[in-house]
Amino acid sequence: MSSNPEQLPAIAAGSGVPRHVAVVMDGNGRWAQARFLPRPAGHRAGVDAVRRIVEACGRRGVKVLTLFAFSSENWTRPEEEVSVLMDLMLRTLEKEASRLHENNVRVRMIGDRSRFSHRLQRQIAAAEELTADNTGLTLVIAVSYGGRWDLAQAARRIAEAVQDGSLDPEQVNESLVEGMLNTADLPPTDLLIRTGGESRISNFLLWQLAYAELYFTPVLWPDFREAHLDEAFDWYAGRERRFGRTSEQLGRVSRA
Repeated sequence: MSSNPEQLPAIAAGSGVPRHVAVVMDGNGRWAQARFLPRPAGHRAGVDAVRRIVEACGRRGVKVLTLFAFSSENWTRPEEEVSVLMDLMLRTLEKEASRLHENNVRVRMIGDRSRFSHRLQRQIAAAEELTADNTGLTLVIAVSYGGRWDLAQAARRIAEAVQDGSLDPEQVNESLVEGMLNTADLPPTDLLIRTGGESRISNFLLWQLAYAELYFTPVLWPDFREAHLDEAFDWYAGRERRFGRTSEQLGRVSRA
């Protein structure tokens, strides 16, 4: 890092709407249980919340919205619940892909697809292909995804390149690793929102969240609405994002 503050980019508080928002959509099951409903009812209500927040982020100028829909660890849940989640994902893609395309939303999926049914894999690929050239909000859905898995697959690709002689070990640096991640073509994550009252990132975007602002709310995901999103954005706008610098450095840069 340069010691000359004049060469540092100005990153001040109050920077407005985050460019890349990531969300851990937690609380579907508890929402259902509180209403004496089966857990799948909470997941279905969660889809309505996804629709609301995708539309709200698009209106507010967010460039990338990454949603943690199904983690690597979620495969250990009861088989019946996993089956319901997979069916819900398939039906949602079939229903929503055209609407997202009409609204200029680009759909991306990140994660290990090998455990999905062939039908779901085809539907994912079809949604991505349909929306590939859209220029509005990029909606990234993390399915069968884990931050450790992402880093491990990047390490494996680097090891293979070293083994076949196309890469020298001395060339391995942060930029190279970042380029091997599932999110290589996306901007850095600015804001993580986790609903449901837990204060952890649960193996989500481990590399990408290194300098993100972390916002935790007790609101359960099915109850999360535009007003809650605006509260998170207002909180984010008040953060001073220093990226290892001091407040004094930022002050000198902003005055330059």
